[in-house]
Amino acid sequence: MNGNSRSSVRSGAHVKIVQKQDQLDGKLTEGIVKDVLTKSPTHPHGIKVRLQSGIVGRVKEIMDA
Repeated sequence: MNGNSRSSVRSGAHVKIVQKQDQLDGKLTEGIVKDVLTKSPTHPHGIKVRLQSGIVGRVKEIMDA
């Protein structure tokens, strides 16, 4: 499942995100969502989240729905 819809991204979800500095090479970082930062219902590049580790990025894949 992709992370373009805010309704599908919940706090506590296990996700893979791309950080700003990794956008060109597409390197993904795995973690648990702490905060959902995007306010709009959808975003073409993925919903921006903060992981429990403090890393911020856009959701590319939701591991558990």
